[in-house]
Amino acid sequence: MNHLTFKPLTLGLLAAALMGLGALGMWTAKPSAAQTTPAEATKPAPSAAKPALTVSLTQARTGLLPIKLSANGSVAAWQEASIGTEVSGLRVAELHANVGDSVKKDQLLASFATDSVKADVALARAAVAEAQANAAEAAANADRARAVQGSGALSAQQINQYLTQEQTAKARVASTQAQLDSQLLRLKQTQVLAPDSGIISSRTATLGAVLGAGTELFKLIRQGRLEWRGEVTAAELGRISVGTAVLVTAPGGAQLKGRVRMLAPTVDAATRNGLVYVDLQGTSQAFKPGMFARGEFELGHSAALSVPQTAVVVRDGFSTVYRVGADNRVSQLKVQTGRVLGDAIEIQSGVQPEDKLVASGGSFLSDGDLVRVVQSSKPNSAPAQVTPAQAASK
Repeated sequence: MNHLTFKPLTLGLLAAALMGLGALGMWTAKPSAAQTTPAEATKPAPSAAKPALTVSLTQARTGLLPIKLSANGSVAAWQEASIGTEVSGLRVAELHANVGDSVKKDQLLASFATDSVKADVALARAAVAEAQANAAEAAANADRARAVQGSGALSAQQINQYLTQEQTAKARVASTQAQLDSQLLRLKQTQVLAPDSGIISSRTATLGAVLGAGTELFKLIRQGRLEWRGEVTAAELGRISVGTAVLVTAPGGAQLKGRVRMLAPTVDAATRNGLVYVDLQGTSQAFKPGMFARGEFELGHSAALSVPQTAVVVRDGFSTVYRVGADNRVSQLKVQTGRVLGDAIEIQSGVQPEDKLVASGGSFLSDGDLVRVVQSSKPNSAPAQVTPAQAASK
């Protein structure tokens, strides 16, 4: 039987190979914790999260907010007077007022030529004098006839004739006097006077024109008063009453206060809207008859939650606020907004009074961001964005 035998040289080579493999394993093994180098021991640990923004807090407040109803409409004259001629066939001699002039009652606006009218007045005066002379003679004859009426010196027919002539002469005097009064009235009407105080809004009179009776010369805004005629729906019309306060805004931004004077008794059959007539208080050059204006009816007050407008951020078509939790991280809340009063806006849903909200700067935040809360920041001013380096240095 053959036995496997190793030569001494072969055994020596095998032992050397085993020792080499052991040394290679020790060289490639990871060093233990006790073998960590000084450089590895001084390597810094990962840093803590840095705040994304420094913010101040606010909370929703309960208070009374006004209930307002907005409407569009037009400005018009409260009453517009048409001033025209009362005489016919006379020439316009002078014009004393123009568009935009403020005039007083009975102020002279225009004058007509008076030559022909004065001649007619003189003729009428002469006719009156003649009639009065004839009346005096007829009265004397009637008195003599009455004196001899019972003596038989005059017949009854003659006496009646004298008495009739007396009555006819008196009637003639009255007739000529009426003609004189008519001519004097025409003379007075050659001067066109303002029927009321106000502002001239239109002038169609032309110097030298010969006009017929009833021709319009001027238009006058009586007393300079304007009104706003707001257009509201039939449902909204029932919410408004006479005396309701209104704030009317012109296109340029000027505003005038007013009060409802009258509600239209009918509603337009085509639009189903009704008119509200509002007397404007005071005057403003920014308001002109015929211009468009927007008005807000003040219908009272109601309790509501409100926050500063700076706390509300509009994002992706939704109004949102940011609530700050106990860990100073923010959560985004969608809210339903309503009325606006000054720098406050009504929150109809989505927020509770005890919620602590970011007062401003929400547009720089995202849901879950860490913030630094300070109380010294102005609640309505957007704070500056804080970088990680600035936050670490504080």
